[in-house]
Amino acid sequence: MAVVLQVHFPFDGPFDEAMVEAMQSLAHTINDEPGFYWKLWTQDAEAKLAGGVYLFNTREQAAAYLDKHSRRLSEMGIEDIQSRIFEVNEDLSVINHAPL
Repeated sequence: MAVVLQVHFPFDGPFDEAMVEAMQSLAHTINDEPGFYWKLWTQDAEAKLAGGVYLFNTREQAAAYLDKHSRRLSEMGIEDIQSRIFEVNEDLSVINHAPL
């Protein structure tokens, strides 16, 4: 059963196109994570938040990536990292055009 990992954290930027330039190499490395399918990058410049919504094959793979990503963020001085892992109800999600 596929799982969604949702992560957000305080972030002072960059946002928009500057974020693309700053995070492009990181974005490419995420593609190599075990069990990874896709990521939606999220940002709220006004609230100074960033994060993402990820789809992984298993809860274990999502949790392993979350551990790695949380350590990386902590090393960058980012605190108050919020996250949740949810199982995907694939039958209902397909009805609503989910990219599974």
